Amino acid sequence: MNAANLLEIHGLHLYFDTYLGTVRAVEGLDLTVSRGETVGLVGESGCGKSVSALAILGLISQPPGRIAGGKILFKGEDLLKKSPAELRNIRGKYISMIFQEPMSSLNPVYRVGDQMVEVIMLHRRVSRGEARKIALEMLHEVQMPDPEAVMQKYPFEMSGGMLQRVMIAMELSGKPDLLLADEPTTALDVTVQAQILRLMKNLVKKMNASVLLITHDLGVVAQTCDRVAVMYAGQVVEVAPTEELFTDPRHPYTRGLMGCFPDPNRQDAELAAIEGTVPDLINPPGGCRFHPRCPRAGDICGKEGPGPVAISDDHVVHCFFARQASDDHSEGGTGKGVAVLG
Repeated sequence: MNAANLLEIHGLHLYFDTYLGTVRAVEGLDLTVSRGETVGLVGESGCGKSVSALAILGLISQPPGRIAGGKILFKGEDLLKKSPAELRNIRGKYISMIFQEPMSSLNPVYRVGDQMVEVIMLHRRVSRGEARKIALEMLHEVQMPDPEAVMQKYPFEMSGGMLQRVMIAMELSGKPDLLLADEPTTALDVTVQAQILRLMKNLVKKMNASVLLITHDLGVVAQTCDRVAVMYAGQVVEVAPTEELFTDPRHPYTRGLMGCFPDPNRQDAELAAIEGTVPDLINPPGGCRFHPRCPRAGDICGKEGPGPVAISDDHVVHCFFARQASDDHSEGGTGKGVAVLG
Protein backbone atom coordinates (compact mmCIF):
# COMPACT_ATOMS: atom_id res chain seq x y z
CA MET A 1 0.00 0.00 0.00
CA ASN A 2 1.16 3.53 -0.82
CA ALA A 3 1.84 5.27 2.50
CA ALA A 4 0.15 8.43 1.22
CA ASN A 5 -3.13 6.59 0.67
CA LEU A 6 -5.59 6.23 3.51
CA LEU A 7 -7.95 4.02 1.49
CA GLU A 8 -7.15 1.67 -1.39
CA ILE A 9 -9.74 -0.47 -3.17
CA HIS A 10 -8.29 -3.10 -5.49
CA GLY A 11 -10.35 -5.21 -7.90
CA LEU A 12 -13.55 -5.14 -5.86
CA HIS A 13 -16.31 -7.40 -7.21
CA LEU A 14 -19.70 -7.02 -5.51
CA TYR A 15 -22.63 -9.19 -6.61
CA PHE A 16 -26.26 -9.58 -5.56
CA ASP A 17 -28.05 -12.89 -6.05
CA THR A 18 -31.69 -12.41 -7.09
CA TYR A 19 -34.42 -14.73 -8.39
CA LEU A 20 -33.75 -13.30 -11.88
CA GLY A 21 -30.02 -13.94 -11.72
CA THR A 22 -26.81 -12.46 -10.33
CA VAL A 23 -26.54 -8.68 -10.49
CA ARG A 24 -22.91 -7.72 -11.08
CA ALA A 25 -23.26 -4.38 -9.27
CA VAL A 26 -19.54 -3.61 -8.96
CA GLU A 27 -17.00 -5.22 -11.26
CA GLY A 28 -13.27 -4.75 -10.68
CA LEU A 29 -13.39 -1.43 -8.83
CA ASP A 30 -10.03 0.28 -8.25
CA LEU A 31 -10.02 3.49 -6.20
CA THR A 32 -7.71 5.35 -3.83
CA VAL A 33 -8.21 8.22 -1.37
CA SER A 34 -5.11 9.95 -0.02
CA ARG A 35 -4.79 11.49 3.42
CA GLY A 36 -6.49 14.88 3.51
CA GLU A 37 -7.93 14.43 -0.01
CA THR A 38 -11.53 14.76 -1.19
CA VAL A 39 -12.39 12.33 -3.99
CA GLY A 40 -15.65 12.47 -5.91
CA LEU A 41 -17.30 9.24 -7.10
CA VAL A 42 -19.65 10.25 -9.90
CA GLY A 43 -22.18 8.38 -12.01
CA GLU A 44 -25.81 7.75 -12.85
CA SER A 45 -28.23 6.23 -10.36
CA GLY A 46 -27.65 2.48 -10.09
CA CYS A 47 -24.03 2.54 -11.28
CA GLY A 48 -22.70 1.10 -8.00
CA LYS A 49 -21.55 4.20 -6.10
CA SER A 50 -23.52 3.76 -2.88
CA VAL A 51 -23.04 0.00 -2.57
CA SER A 52 -19.28 0.55 -2.93
CA ALA A 53 -19.39 2.84 0.12
CA LEU A 54 -21.49 0.32 2.05
CA ALA A 55 -18.94 -2.37 1.21
CA ILE A 56 -16.19 -0.21 2.74
CA LEU A 57 -18.15 -0.14 6.00
CA GLY A 58 -19.08 -3.81 5.86
CA LEU A 59 -22.79 -2.99 5.61
CA ILE A 60 -23.70 -5.21 2.64
CA SER A 61 -26.28 -7.78 3.68
CA GLN A 62 -24.93 -11.24 2.88
CA PRO A 63 -27.07 -12.71 1.37
CA PRO A 64 -28.27 -11.43 -1.04
CA GLY A 65 -25.02 -9.47 -1.48
CA ARG A 66 -21.57 -11.01 -1.58
CA ILE A 67 -18.03 -9.83 -2.09
CA ALA A 68 -16.78 -11.99 -4.95
CA GLY A 69 -13.23 -10.67 -4.97
CA GLY A 70 -10.89 -7.80 -4.24
CA LYS A 71 -9.39 -5.91 -1.31
CA ILE A 72 -10.41 -2.81 0.65
CA LEU A 73 -7.32 -1.52 2.45
CA PHE A 74 -7.74 1.08 5.17
CA LYS A 75 -4.48 2.21 6.75
CA GLY A 76 -2.94 -0.86 5.13
CA GLU A 77 -5.34 -3.40 6.64
CA ASP A 78 -7.92 -5.29 4.58
CA LEU A 79 -11.39 -4.44 5.90
CA LEU A 80 -12.82 -7.51 4.15
CA LYS A 81 -10.86 -9.68 6.57
CA LYS A 82 -12.13 -7.93 9.69
CA SER A 83 -14.62 -9.56 12.05
CA PRO A 84 -18.04 -7.93 12.65
CA ALA A 85 -16.82 -6.74 16.07
CA GLU A 86 -13.70 -5.16 14.55
CA LEU A 87 -15.79 -3.41 11.89
CA ARG A 88 -18.15 -2.03 14.54
CA ASN A 89 -15.15 -0.49 16.27
CA ILE A 90 -13.98 1.09 13.00
CA ARG A 91 -17.38 2.46 11.96
CA GLY A 92 -18.04 5.91 13.38
CA LYS A 93 -14.64 6.11 15.09
CA TYR A 94 -12.28 5.86 12.11
CA ILE A 95 -14.69 5.84 9.16
CA SER A 96 -18.00 7.71 9.27
CA MET A 97 -20.79 7.98 6.72
CA ILE A 98 -23.33 10.68 6.00
CA PHE A 99 -26.30 9.09 4.26
CA GLN A 100 -28.46 10.57 1.52
CA GLU A 101 -31.63 11.10 3.59
CA PRO A 102 -30.95 12.35 7.15
CA MET A 103 -34.54 11.71 8.32
CA SER A 104 -34.07 7.97 7.74
CA SER A 105 -30.76 7.99 9.65
CA LEU A 106 -32.21 9.41 12.88
CA ASN A 107 -34.68 7.67 15.20
CA PRO A 108 -37.91 9.71 15.11
CA VAL A 109 -38.91 8.88 18.72
CA TYR A 110 -35.72 10.11 20.41
CA ARG A 111 -34.53 13.66 20.86
CA VAL A 112 -31.66 14.75 18.60
CA GLY A 113 -29.43 15.52 21.58
CA ASP A 114 -29.90 12.06 23.11
CA GLN A 115 -28.95 10.41 19.82
CA MET A 116 -25.84 12.55 19.44
CA VAL A 117 -24.77 11.84 23.02
CA GLU A 118 -25.17 8.05 22.55
CA VAL A 119 -23.02 8.09 19.40
CA ILE A 120 -20.30 10.20 21.03
CA MET A 121 -20.22 7.99 24.15
CA LEU A 122 -19.88 4.91 21.95
CA HIS A 123 -16.96 6.17 19.88
CA ARG A 124 -15.14 8.54 22.23
CA ARG A 125 -15.47 6.52 25.47
CA VAL A 126 -16.46 9.59 27.52
CA SER A 127 -19.04 10.26 30.22
CA ARG A 128 -22.56 11.40 29.37
CA GLY A 129 -21.80 14.91 30.61
CA GLU A 130 -18.67 15.15 28.48
CA ALA A 131 -20.53 13.71 25.48
CA ARG A 132 -23.20 16.37 25.84
CA LYS A 133 -20.53 19.07 25.94
CA ILE A 134 -18.94 17.67 22.75
CA ALA A 135 -22.36 17.50 21.05
CA LEU A 136 -23.00 21.18 21.79
CA GLU A 137 -19.52 22.10 20.54
CA MET A 138 -20.11 20.20 17.30
CA LEU A 139 -23.48 21.89 16.75
CA HIS A 140 -21.68 25.21 17.15
CA GLU A 141 -19.09 24.01 14.60
CA VAL A 142 -21.80 23.31 12.02
CA GLN A 143 -23.21 26.79 12.67
CA MET A 144 -26.48 25.52 14.10
CA PRO A 145 -28.50 28.36 15.65
CA ASP A 146 -29.38 27.80 19.33
CA PRO A 147 -27.73 24.37 19.85
CA GLU A 148 -29.29 23.98 23.30
CA ALA A 149 -32.79 24.15 21.81
CA VAL A 150 -31.82 21.83 18.95
CA MET A 151 -30.67 19.19 21.45
CA GLN A 152 -34.24 19.04 22.80
CA LYS A 153 -35.94 18.67 19.40
CA TYR A 154 -37.18 15.52 17.69
CA PRO A 155 -36.09 14.94 14.05
CA PHE A 156 -39.57 15.65 12.65
CA GLU A 157 -39.44 19.14 14.18
CA MET A 158 -36.45 20.13 12.04
CA SER A 159 -35.90 21.07 8.40
CA GLY A 160 -33.81 18.99 5.99
CA GLY A 161 -30.92 21.44 6.18
CA MET A 162 -30.92 21.37 9.98
CA LEU A 163 -31.03 17.57 10.01
CA GLN A 164 -28.11 17.36 7.62
CA ARG A 165 -26.12 19.69 9.89
CA VAL A 166 -26.94 17.41 12.81
CA MET A 167 -25.72 14.39 10.83
CA ILE A 168 -22.48 16.14 9.90
CA ALA A 169 -21.94 17.15 13.53
CA MET A 170 -22.68 13.60 14.71
CA GLU A 171 -20.45 11.85 12.18
CA LEU A 172 -17.52 14.24 12.66
CA SER A 173 -17.79 14.17 16.46
CA GLY A 174 -15.69 11.00 16.53
CA LYS A 175 -12.94 12.78 14.54
CA PRO A 176 -12.84 10.09 11.82
CA ASP A 177 -9.96 9.72 9.41
CA LEU A 178 -12.32 9.05 6.50
CA LEU A 179 -15.77 10.48 5.82
CA LEU A 180 -18.06 8.80 3.30
CA ALA A 181 -20.70 11.28 2.11
CA ASP A 182 -23.49 9.72 0.04
CA GLU A 183 -25.41 12.43 -1.84
CA PRO A 184 -25.33 14.70 1.24
CA THR A 185 -27.18 17.59 -0.46
CA THR A 186 -29.66 15.81 -2.75
CA ALA A 187 -32.82 16.62 -0.78
CA LEU A 188 -31.87 20.24 -0.09
CA ASP A 189 -32.62 23.41 -2.03
CA VAL A 190 -29.79 25.15 -3.88
CA THR A 191 -29.07 27.80 -1.23
CA VAL A 192 -28.88 25.23 1.59
CA GLN A 193 -26.79 22.91 -0.62
CA ALA A 194 -24.14 25.60 -0.97
CA GLN A 195 -24.10 26.19 2.79
CA ILE A 196 -23.77 22.48 3.60
CA LEU A 197 -20.99 21.94 1.04
CA ARG A 198 -19.03 24.94 2.31
CA LEU A 199 -19.51 23.73 5.87
CA MET A 200 -18.32 20.19 5.09
CA LYS A 201 -15.32 21.48 3.17
CA ASN A 202 -14.21 23.75 6.02
CA LEU A 203 -14.72 21.12 8.73
CA VAL A 204 -12.89 18.28 7.00
CA LYS A 205 -10.01 20.64 6.22
CA LYS A 206 -9.89 21.70 9.87
CA MET A 207 -9.85 18.06 11.00
CA ASN A 208 -7.51 16.93 8.18
CA ALA A 209 -10.00 14.21 7.27
CA SER A 210 -10.24 12.47 3.91
CA VAL A 211 -13.57 12.39 2.07
CA LEU A 212 -15.15 10.07 -0.49
CA LEU A 213 -18.03 12.12 -1.87
CA ILE A 214 -20.66 10.12 -3.74
CA THR A 215 -22.81 12.21 -6.03
CA HIS A 216 -24.52 12.48 -9.40
CA ASP A 217 -24.02 16.25 -9.49
CA LEU A 218 -20.88 17.47 -11.26
CA GLY A 219 -21.55 20.94 -9.87
CA VAL A 220 -20.98 19.58 -6.36
CA VAL A 221 -17.79 17.88 -7.58
CA ALA A 222 -16.47 21.11 -9.10
CA GLN A 223 -16.92 22.94 -5.79
CA THR A 224 -15.51 20.36 -3.38
CA CYS A 225 -13.31 17.64 -4.88
CA ASP A 226 -9.58 17.38 -5.53
CA ARG A 227 -9.96 14.34 -7.77
CA VAL A 228 -12.85 12.56 -9.50
CA ALA A 229 -13.64 8.96 -10.43
CA VAL A 230 -16.38 8.50 -13.04
CA MET A 231 -18.34 5.26 -12.70
CA TYR A 232 -20.49 3.54 -15.31
CA ALA A 233 -22.41 0.27 -14.89
CA GLY A 234 -20.35 -0.95 -11.95
CA GLN A 235 -16.94 0.06 -13.30
CA VAL A 236 -14.73 3.14 -12.98
CA VAL A 237 -14.06 4.43 -16.51
CA GLU A 238 -12.00 7.56 -15.80
CA VAL A 239 -10.07 9.07 -12.89
CA ALA A 240 -8.51 12.53 -13.00
CA PRO A 241 -7.85 15.68 -11.00
CA THR A 242 -11.04 17.74 -10.99
CA GLU A 243 -9.79 20.58 -13.17
CA GLU A 244 -8.28 18.19 -15.70
CA LEU A 245 -11.47 16.13 -15.90
CA PHE A 246 -13.52 19.23 -16.70
CA THR A 247 -11.07 20.67 -19.23
CA ASP A 248 -9.96 17.44 -20.91
CA PRO A 249 -12.45 14.55 -20.42
CA ARG A 250 -11.22 11.53 -22.39
CA HIS A 251 -13.74 8.71 -21.91
CA PRO A 252 -16.77 8.92 -24.25
CA TYR A 253 -19.10 8.48 -21.28
CA THR A 254 -17.48 11.35 -19.37
CA ARG A 255 -17.72 13.53 -22.47
CA GLY A 256 -21.34 12.55 -22.85
CA LEU A 257 -22.03 13.66 -19.29
CA MET A 258 -20.27 16.94 -19.93
CA GLY A 259 -22.57 17.49 -22.90
CA CYS A 260 -25.74 17.03 -20.85
CA PHE A 261 -25.82 20.56 -19.52
CA PRO A 262 -26.11 24.00 -21.11
CA ASP A 263 -23.05 25.97 -22.17
CA PRO A 264 -23.31 29.36 -20.40
CA ASN A 265 -21.66 30.98 -23.42
CA ARG A 266 -24.24 29.58 -25.85
CA GLN A 267 -27.78 30.14 -24.61
CA ASP A 268 -29.29 28.87 -27.87
CA ALA A 269 -27.40 25.57 -27.86
CA GLU A 270 -29.40 22.36 -27.52
CA LEU A 271 -28.58 19.89 -24.77
CA ALA A 272 -26.88 16.72 -25.93
CA ALA A 273 -28.09 13.28 -24.87
CA ILE A 274 -26.37 9.94 -24.44
CA GLU A 275 -28.16 7.55 -26.77
CA GLY A 276 -29.40 4.17 -25.53
CA THR A 277 -30.00 2.90 -22.01
CA VAL A 278 -27.94 1.70 -19.05
CA PRO A 279 -27.17 -2.03 -19.48
CA ASP A 280 -28.79 -4.83 -17.51
CA LEU A 281 -26.19 -5.82 -14.92
CA ILE A 282 -27.50 -9.38 -14.81
CA ASN A 283 -26.47 -9.77 -18.44
CA PRO A 284 -24.00 -6.94 -19.06
CA PRO A 285 -22.56 -6.47 -22.56
CA GLY A 286 -19.21 -8.08 -23.29
CA GLY A 287 -16.08 -6.00 -23.58
CA CYS A 288 -16.50 -2.37 -22.61
CA ARG A 289 -19.87 -1.96 -20.89
CA PHE A 290 -20.38 1.41 -22.56
CA HIS A 291 -19.73 0.25 -26.12
CA PRO A 292 -23.43 -0.25 -27.15
CA ARG A 293 -24.00 3.47 -26.48
CA CYS A 294 -20.60 4.77 -27.56
CA PRO A 295 -20.27 6.86 -30.75
CA ARG A 296 -16.58 5.99 -30.92
CA ALA A 297 -16.86 2.20 -30.46
CA GLY A 298 -14.83 -0.09 -32.71
CA ASP A 299 -14.91 -3.85 -33.23
CA ILE A 300 -12.52 -4.47 -30.34
CA CYS A 301 -14.77 -2.67 -27.84
CA GLY A 302 -17.35 -5.46 -27.81
CA LYS A 303 -14.74 -8.19 -27.50
CA GLU A 304 -12.34 -7.02 -24.80
CA GLY A 305 -12.52 -4.88 -21.72
CA PRO A 306 -10.16 -1.90 -22.06
CA GLY A 307 -7.29 -1.68 -19.65
CA PRO A 308 -6.17 1.55 -17.99
CA VAL A 309 -4.54 4.16 -20.23
CA ALA A 310 -2.45 6.83 -18.47
CA ILE A 311 -3.03 10.27 -20.00
CA SER A 312 -0.90 11.86 -17.27
CA ASP A 313 0.44 10.81 -13.87
CA ASP A 314 -2.99 11.31 -12.25
CA HIS A 315 -5.32 10.90 -15.23
CA VAL A 316 -6.31 7.32 -16.13
CA VAL A 317 -8.94 6.29 -18.70
CA HIS A 318 -10.37 2.86 -19.48
CA CYS A 319 -10.87 3.24 -23.22
CA PHE A 320 -9.10 1.86 -26.30
CA PHE A 321 -9.29 5.31 -27.92
CA ALA A 322 -8.36 7.41 -24.89
CA ARG A 323 -5.39 8.97 -26.66
CA GLN A 324 -7.55 10.23 -29.51
CA ALA A 325 -7.20 13.99 -29.95
CA SER A 326 -8.74 15.81 -26.98
CA ASP A 327 -10.43 18.32 -29.30
CA ASP A 328 -12.68 15.57 -30.69
CA HIS A 329 -16.06 16.50 -29.17
CA SER A 330 -18.21 14.11 -31.18
CA GLU A 331 -19.76 12.92 -27.92
CA GLY A 332 -21.03 16.40 -27.21
CA GLY A 333 -18.78 17.14 -24.24
CA THR A 334 -16.47 20.13 -23.94
CA GLY A 335 -15.79 20.00 -20.24
CA LYS A 336 -16.72 23.66 -19.67
CA GLY A 337 -19.53 23.38 -17.17
CA VAL A 338 -21.32 21.23 -14.66
CA ALA A 339 -24.02 18.61 -14.90
CA VAL A 340 -26.65 16.79 -12.93
CA LEU A 341 -26.94 13.13 -13.85
CA GLY A 342 -30.36 11.80 -13.18
